[in-house]
Amino acid sequence: MSSIFDISGKKAIVTGGAQGLGNGMAEGLMKEGVEVVLFDINPKVEAVAEDFCKAGYKCHAVVVNLGDAEDRERAFNKALEQLGGRLDILVTAAGVQRRHKSEEFPIEDWNFVININLTAVFAMDQLVARVMLKQGSGKIINIASMLSYFGGYTVPAYAASKGGVAQITKAFANEWASQGVNVNAIAPGYMATEMNTALINDETRNTEILARIPAKRWGTPQDVAGVACFLASPASDYLHGAIIPCDGGYLSR
Repeated sequence: MSSIFDISGKKAIVTGGAQGLGNGMAEGLMKEGVEVVLFDINPKVEAVAEDFCKAGYKCHAVVVNLGDAEDRERAFNKALEQLGGRLDILVTAAGVQRRHKSEEFPIEDWNFVININLTAVFAMDQLVARVMLKQGSGKIINIASMLSYFGGYTVPAYAASKGGVAQITKAFANEWASQGVNVNAIAPGYMATEMNTALINDETRNTEILARIPAKRWGTPQDVAGVACFLASPASDYLHGAIIPCDGGYLSR
């Protein structure tokens, strides 16, 4: 009997797949039988993909600078070739962070964060949608943030970029839902990944954060993987433009 959660045989691109949330979601998809191409600027993504293949999964890697339009399109075309011309799932997990007091935030860092976290997501969604709209099906899963809701401290560019991710998710869903393409986003809470090392190591902020999380722990990439698999599956076929928190209950406080 087929399952509404069955995604075996599907084909996916996961950006930021060498580490962190992207890696965890990619592994979750592969465990369910999805063939995945990992995008990352870090050359180690090739070794990561090789290790997944050794573990019995179908995995490819493309080293790419998502902030460069030409390189982004090259990588997308290469991935599409690796996947045999079909693409069912996109997860846009690549992201960067810069921290400064807002009144001192350098415009160079603003441009860098917005380019990777928002412009590259917009462009990847657009490239992928052109394939999915022709197929009449597809699942686009953007990665938003708690800062899609809040402003945060010393991270105005990140907050702006993640607010933008939530809004383009809704905008794309409005246009593509009737054509078989689902566009939704996951808003991870405080996750124990490389990006949050500074917060985890800051005893005061760590204590403040944990005090607000009903689950009383930081999240992990595996916590987010299940939500990604749900959004990639037929079970989410009537879900469009949703921003789903995966936060241990943080927003409930």
